[in-house]
Amino acid sequence: MIAAEPTPSWGQLLTLPKARCFIDTNVLVYADSTDEPRKQRIAIDLLRHLRFERLGVLSTQVLNEYIQVGLRKLGLPHVHIREQLHCYRQLDIAAVTPDTIDMALDLHQKHALSYWDALIVASAHIAGCSVLLTEDMGTGEILAGVKLVNPFAST
Repeated sequence: MIAAEPTPSWGQLLTLPKARCFIDTNVLVYADSTDEPRKQRIAIDLLRHLRFERLGVLSTQVLNEYIQVGLRKLGLPHVHIREQLHCYRQLDIAAVTPDTIDMALDLHQKHALSYWDALIVASAHIAGCSVLLTEDMGTGEILAGVKLVNPFAST
């Protein structure tokens, strides 16, 4: 849980980014998921760092996906979801617009991406992010000028 924990000293689990980063839904979900403690710690440290450095970006799509997974899969109470959303509002929030949708359709057509993943990449590009933090897509690949990085990959 991000909102209620004190800020820790940065661990050795990952190299913390120095660039504007788009955060995929799985990072938010791992921050609340206790079944994988290593990934939870990485997600929490990463989110704190990006919030503190003002480098983190989310989209309305990501927030809605987080709410859905939090309520249905993780069984989180509404009050917890609201506390987390209050915390996540401190990051930049990119709204999904018709332009985002057009770009997502182009990315979906050009690359082997699901439409929803293409929408994430399009949102990251339009928001000016050079990095997309995700576990779901090919690490190291660059799409629309955005580098895909899996923060949970073992080094």
